[in-house]
Amino acid sequence: MLQKIKEKGHYQAFFITLALAAVVFLPFIIYDKGIFFFYGDFNVQQIPFYKLAHEAIRSGDIAWNWYTDLGANFIGSYSFYLLFSPFFWLTLPFPTEAVPFLIGPLLMLKTACAALTSYFYIKRFVKDQYYAVIGSILYAFSGFAVYNIFFNHFHEVIVFFPLLLIGVEELVTNNRKGLFAITVAINCLVNYWFFIGEVVFVVLYVFIRMADRDWGMTVKKFITLAFESVVGLMIAMFLLLPSVLAILGNPRTGTDNLLMGWWFWVFDNEQRLPAILQCFFFPPELPSSPNFFPDHGAKWSSTAAWLPMVSMTGVIAYLCSVKKSWIKRILLLSLFMAVIPGLNSAFILFNHSYYARWFYMPVLIMCVATVIALENRKINYTEGIKWTVGITAVFVIAVGFTPKKVKGELKFGLMKYPDRFWVYVLIAAAGLLLTYLLIRLRDNPKFKKMLLISLSVMCIGYPITFIAMGKTRSDYTTWIRETALDGRYAIHLPEEPFARSDLYDSMDNLGMYWHLPNIQAFHSIVPASIMEFYPQVGVKRDVSSKPGIEYFPLRSLLSVRWFFVKNDEPDAEDIMPGFVYYDSVLDYDIYENENFLPMGFGYTQCYDNFLLGEGDNEVRSHMMMRAVQLDNLAIARNQDILEIVGEVPYSQFNYDGFTEAVEDRRALSCYDFQIDNRGFTARSNLEEETLMFFSVPYDEGWSATVNGEEVLIEKANIGFMAVRVPAGEAEIRFDYHTPGLKNGAIVSLCGLVVLGCYLFINKKAKPAPAASTQLPLEEFLEEKDKGSEPEESPDDKEE
Repeated sequence: MLQKIKEKGHYQAFFITLALAAVVFLPFIIYDKGIFFFYGDFNVQQIPFYKLAHEAIRSGDIAWNWYTDLGANFIGSYSFYLLFSPFFWLTLPFPTEAVPFLIGPLLMLKTACAALTSYFYIKRFVKDQYYAVIGSILYAFSGFAVYNIFFNHFHEVIVFFPLLLIGVEELVTNNRKGLFAITVAINCLVNYWFFIGEVVFVVLYVFIRMADRDWGMTVKKFITLAFESVVGLMIAMFLLLPSVLAILGNPRTGTDNLLMGWWFWVFDNEQRLPAILQCFFFPPELPSSPNFFPDHGAKWSSTAAWLPMVSMTGVIAYLCSVKKSWIKRILLLSLFMAVIPGLNSAFILFNHSYYARWFYMPVLIMCVATVIALENRKINYTEGIKWTVGITAVFVIAVGFTPKKVKGELKFGLMKYPDRFWVYVLIAAAGLLLTYLLIRLRDNPKFKKMLLISLSVMCIGYPITFIAMGKTRSDYTTWIRETALDGRYAIHLPEEPFARSDLYDSMDNLGMYWHLPNIQAFHSIVPASIMEFYPQVGVKRDVSSKPGIEYFPLRSLLSVRWFFVKNDEPDAEDIMPGFVYYDSVLDYDIYENENFLPMGFGYTQCYDNFLLGEGDNEVRSHMMMRAVQLDNLAIARNQDILEIVGEVPYSQFNYDGFTEAVEDRRALSCYDFQIDNRGFTARSNLEEETLMFFSVPYDEGWSATVNGEEVLIEKANIGFMAVRVPAGEAEIRFDYHTPGLKNGAIVSLCGLVVLGCYLFINKKAKPAPAASTQLPLEEFLEEKDKGSEPEESPDDKEE
């Protein structure tokens, strides 16, 4: 068995990388008693998102999720993060309590799979599969991959992107039909947002490859490529369409955020350009703590592209030695696009926010160039070392020794964290020294083994250093494990009536850890109505919801009953009026809202948009407690049961006026409210017909009936829902159907039928097996592994 593994390059790529990843991650997992914790977004998003989605799918609660902000379209909110990651689906057989323990092993598996898929791509361009193994390890442990441990779900795209290029190559070089369509569907399903950038890159890749006459592109193959692109997109439509509809209206994706003007051509920050260039020559910095250029204004942008140990030596050696090559063209074009803001933004639909989250694509090509330079003795590798050492030294001198004045005192160095800076420099320098020594031993029979060993040491050492640096900035992991994870089972609140919680000044998404509906959320993809509502009442909403304590009427409007305050904070009575002590658990005191309003309460008065705009943001929550906001058409439809308020009642915007409004709303409230996997049911028994308000985000997927009769849902209080409810006993039913899911599924089914017919027709039209040069994918990989090699590498031909 061991001998077989040694003979198979893809086994080597997978198992060597898996072993290296285990050495990197296992010490941290053991240290934290079985769970891999990191810091920042990893702890407060990746872990609770995995737990929430895992529990939702296992319980069949896949329509509307009540634990994401004020409520969210589950598919639309989590398709970006994990919903169709095969690694996430591997967790489903396990209980939810086991999910945090699986994330670390899954990171190891992802790293190994990235090596595996990149190996199958890289091996096409080298004669010796050993170098393809080296290239796959470079890709799996690239600066981009290590940096994005912080964003756990980014690793899926690193894993599956090479398959997209393999699909292109197989169609053009081996006339293999259907594979590209499948890889398009897979990459789109894994992460639709990254897929946008992949489409841009693949289009550029195809047109640049077409300049290589030996590639074999024909008009027929080009049309086939375009056709399979459409088919692959059709297959993924059951997820793509709901995802796109979910982000429409999100201000972060709107036309107001398009990059325009001079900023299309030049960066608005003088440190941004050198920071981009620096990331190719040094190990990745912590996402939240840029160091070389601390004020480049692009934290969390994934600006990382370093190749472990070899840095840019192989890439520059290739660029200097090869005059004409598609690899050279695509690398130079990628660099050009990276340093021009508008071209860089093409990978994120020209959004004005700077992100380098497409760098994994040119990194793969950099790995190809590097291993070709290592294998091909005609390439002057020493030239690449000289240039890389020189450029690295320029950065070290400029950042490390430039004088500056700090509070009148002369100091040297522009970096923010000197100790970390010199660690980065030491790692980069050690890698260059190792590379130089190895190249000097290039003729040694043990060169390849020494190369692998040296690279392995670097791929263990620098990620461990990176993770250790991050963990020094982490929340106390013992607290996360014992309070955040275990706290859910220690908190016992009444299950009825349905109520939200307010976790004051706590860790982001702690309510999600505790499985409590709450008003705090750190989540980028929530209903557009939430994004619309919060700014109108004075609360900033970009990537998180954190209503300030000064908006106490907002708590009643949103049916907040429970207020959690850390033991070492002031009492709730001193923070927010109307809350009384209820219980203490873990490190928190729990207070109950005396002005709690159950979900579903009625109005007899209304404001129009103009009058609401007359009130300052700070008082609009007061206004909404007294009367409902509606647009003019909704007012016209309901003016028979609503009195139109003519002026802003500022004199009533105090605590006494607030409690009076609470009593008015409470008198018109539902006596029962139940949520389920399809929506919610409320019951009321009122003396008069009223407009019943629910603080559930307005979304096109909702439909409603009252006593079995379909009713119109009004958009009320900027971002929520209301329906007319008659006097007497009434049952109010809201059902949620994910927008676009049904139509997307129909398109996907059609795509599968088209693909099946397409493959069947091509199989019928295929020449007899004896004359065929095309093999099934499995046989193709086995044939390649037997040692079949092209007579001449692409670069040999071009030279």
